[in-house]
Amino acid sequence: MKKDIAERKDIELLLNSFYDKVRRDEVIGYIFTEIVRVDWEHHIPVICDFWENILFQTTGFTGNPIATHIKLHALTPLTRQHFDRWVQLFTSTVDEHFIGNKAIMAKQRALSIATMMKYKILENSGQDLLNKPN
Repeated sequence: MKKDIAERKDIELLLNSFYDKVRRDEVIGYIFTEIVRVDWEHHIPVICDFWENILFQTTGFTGNPIATHIKLHALTPLTRQHFDRWVQLFTSTVDEHFIGNKAIMAKQRALSIATMMKYKILENSGQDLLNKPN
């Protein structure tokens, strides 16, 4: 039976499952495996800090995800399709494992984050978010 996201170990389960999907994904997997070549042992605890801060208002995260993704966009152009796929995978992973208010919040925040990143990154690169399909 599913439960709500209640503690860090739930976030760890969510993110490990999510990034397992991401690594295999045809749309965005290459970004993580070929372009960035993510050090997962380092990345997972950092991203857990990020989501723990979002869901439980902790203070363990100090990074700048927008700046990181702007740099990534310079290495390989990110598109609306990339962000939309990220949200789709994240949302489906939450739904596979959890149910409840924090699960809903996680999905809402993921959509908000992706929307803000699309706006900041694609606008900075001159792409028109409203009129140019990606």
